[in-house]
Amino acid sequence: MRDFNRRLMLVAAAALTLAACNKGAGSGGPAMNDDMTMGDPNAKVKMVEYASASCPHCAKFAIDVFPEVKKKYIDTGKVHYTFREILTSPPELAAAGFLMARCAGKDKYFTVLDGVFRSQQDWVATGDPIGSLKRVAASSGMSDDQFTACITDEKATKALNARVEKYSTQDNISATPTFIIGGKKLEGEQSLADIEKAIAEAQAK
Repeated sequence: MRDFNRRLMLVAAAALTLAACNKGAGSGGPAMNDDMTMGDPNAKVKMVEYASASCPHCAKFAIDVFPEVKKKYIDTGKVHYTFREILTSPPELAAAGFLMARCAGKDKYFTVLDGVFRSQQDWVATGDPIGSLKRVAASSGMSDDQFTACITDEKATKALNARVEKYSTQDNISATPTFIIGGKKLEGEQSLADIEKAIAEAQAK
């Protein structure tokens, strides 16, 4: 566990440097080869969400709003959705959640991430966030040893840091969650009505 904490603190240190980086224009940014996406890539409307696995507002959106957005717009081919990883306090837990979801593979990434969001309340109730994350890992078929190896993988941690820095700077991300829908930026937690309005505006362009 001591080695786990040491390695994940590399992520925390990297996250603290982001505020000093130059900021971009906020257009949704070019896609990266390791983006996690859903839906038809040829859909007219592009929706990008920037969120943290340790952000309670992100978890609330993921649980209360996103399932309806997915059913109504993403699964029907109307919207192409991209999720981009940001680290917020505590960054080592956000990193662990993302690293674990990546280890599960692209086909399970969003299922595992949903489990991480849903486990946030358990983090507080039990005071054992790592134990909660291990239970999410187990539900995806990952053993304790695989979980530990995954979240202490230095190469994967460096890749996560690179993604976070790129995402944060290219679109001037200063809040989580942040959404860019058809080029329009929405900062902070959004209702279904807010998302639907932005999608309608993008469809009308």
